[in-house]
Amino acid sequence: MGTVLITGANRGIGLEMVRIYAGQGDRVIACCRDPEGADALNQLAEEGDVRVQKVSVGEAESVAAMAKDLEGTAIDVLVNNAGMGGPAYENQTVSNMDFEGWAETFNINTMAPVRVMQALDSNLKLAENPKVVSVTSQMGALDLDMTVAYAYCTSKAALNKFMRMAAVELAGQGIAVCVIHPGWVRTEMGGPGAAISPEESAQGMINVIARLNADNTGSFWTWDGETHAW
Repeated sequence: MGTVLITGANRGIGLEMVRIYAGQGDRVIACCRDPEGADALNQLAEEGDVRVQKVSVGEAESVAAMAKDLEGTAIDVLVNNAGMGGPAYENQTVSNMDFEGWAETFNINTMAPVRVMQALDSNLKLAENPKVVSVTSQMGALDLDMTVAYAYCTSKAALNKFMRMAAVELAGQGIAVCVIHPGWVRTEMGGPGAAISPEESAQGMINVIARLNADNTGSFWTWDGETHAW
């Protein structure tokens, strides 16, 4: 058993990951922007070893405050799950872009996982076999020519590239890194017609995370354990 920190833990896939990890006896640090309004998450905190941690991953000061709160705490697994879909689809096209919305999408989807990872570097190094996992999307894969959601897709592509490079450097420090496509999930972002439930996605990704090690660091997987093309 270990300590798992999950961002975006108050709903959807993140909430289900908290539920599963806590249910199997792990200590979970469940991060969200508004702990007071996270009713389902707070209920899990009453039932298991779950610490609800306030943080806004898009704000450097908030992430720094979280790191200070967690000083000296070993983190075995960091799951960068918080994300956003970006501007309305009609405002992130080849001919019409909400540039402020695009910048915010990059802040949350690309820079925030890096911001959190760097802030918790010392915590990860306290763990025996630390892992950094970022929830990405197949829409960020360069081999997928899906001409929709330009802001979202490019933010995930940039995340993929950063984490691929980070895996190379961090391998020397004993930190394993991967990105995982969670599938098309029935969440607020995925919609009610999506293919799988948050529970299925969360359990699948947890199974994949368990396989992450020094030998396969730098991988891009799907929620069900298949290797995804970059």
